[in-house]
Amino acid sequence: MPTLKSSSVRVCLSLLIAAGVCSLTAPRAFADVDAPGDWPQWRGPNRDGVSVETGIARDWPRKGPPVVWRQPLGIAYSAVSVVGSRLYTMMATDTEEFAVCLDTADASEIWRAKTGARFDNDRGSGPRSTPTVHDGKVYVLSASGVLHALNAENGDGVWSRDFVAVFGSNTPGWGFSGSPLIEGDLVMVESGGANGNALAAFDKDSGEIAWTADGGDAAYSSPVAVTYGGVRQVLFLTPRALTSVAPADGAVLWNYDWPDGINIATPLFVPDDLVFVSASYDKGSAVVRMSDSGDRIDVEEVWASRVMRNHFNSSVLLDGYLYGFDNANLKCIEAATGKEEWSHRRKLGKGSLIRVGDLLIALGEEGKLVLAEATPRKYVQLAKTQMLHGRCWTPPTLAHGRLYLRNQEELVCLDVSAQQ
Repeated sequence: MPTLKSSSVRVCLSLLIAAGVCSLTAPRAFADVDAPGDWPQWRGPNRDGVSVETGIARDWPRKGPPVVWRQPLGIAYSAVSVVGSRLYTMMATDTEEFAVCLDTADASEIWRAKTGARFDNDRGSGPRSTPTVHDGKVYVLSASGVLHALNAENGDGVWSRDFVAVFGSNTPGWGFSGSPLIEGDLVMVESGGANGNALAAFDKDSGEIAWTADGGDAAYSSPVAVTYGGVRQVLFLTPRALTSVAPADGAVLWNYDWPDGINIATPLFVPDDLVFVSASYDKGSAVVRMSDSGDRIDVEEVWASRVMRNHFNSSVLLDGYLYGFDNANLKCIEAATGKEEWSHRRKLGKGSLIRVGDLLIALGEEGKLVLAEATPRKYVQLAKTQMLHGRCWTPPTLAHGRLYLRNQEELVCLDVSAQQ
């Protein structure tokens, strides 16, 4: 039996659930709100690695889905965000880092905006963070820790905040990697500052600091917002804990100790009351359960094991089962118990995956692209093809029937619609 851990902090349970944004129904060249089919941020519309699209092909030609275009792109691990007919990502030249905007039709460059000097590292240079597109702005975090708000139309700077200068933050060994989260009128990210400035929220329009909270140095994970018991909370996986804070003021709602991990994967909410976390380097994974204690939220550990060790990419959920890479093995486990349902060990390496309906789209570490069923029964592969070469640590993006993949040298767009 696992050891139960619990922690709680008093919280007013009358906090309002943040209002959702309205959506349009047709593709646009540029718009201020997200439409069905957009992928406007890290891990998609709900930051859970799941696409809401339908009409995706369940099989591919032997050579893979049709290639719409291939575009050389500077080194980076940043994923692609898509709103309307524009895509946003980051890249580096020999000396500088940039946020870039391309036309999804032909990859022609619309604008680029310098975000800082190039970050160099023996595991791969350039930016890591994925742009967040919201309400006419693009929010990006440079590998050296500068948060920028840019005009989504033309790339002009709106405001920026340097975490090292403002908070005295230490740059993580592999660079700042978290992708900004928009919640209400605030943009949030791990800032890694000392003296209670490890987590930070800024006014999304002005860049003014709204609140900061403690949490140690910055990890490599990205925050996610969830609602439990009518209470909106933002989950941060810091180097020492899974921490829940109130989005309005940063008050800590609860903590689950998770020390000594190289935390990269994003926490995953498992409705109605569970949260899954995972890390590599033999750390493993855990599920905690939230419970409503009247004027506070309690959390307790449900299970912890080494059954799933997500490295730099995160798992996805369907019908109570988690699918993800346990280091180099693609696995399915039951979320409530941690029980392994199946494991696929066929040379995908430390890959990444997303889910669309009951399909998994996985990109192997060396560019193999796999289509499989999201089922706990057994591993069912529907298609497999080599689409890229070299290091592929960036997760796929699916938007408007197009799949976007990148390595360290190029970005490729594929047509994966059933009507191709």
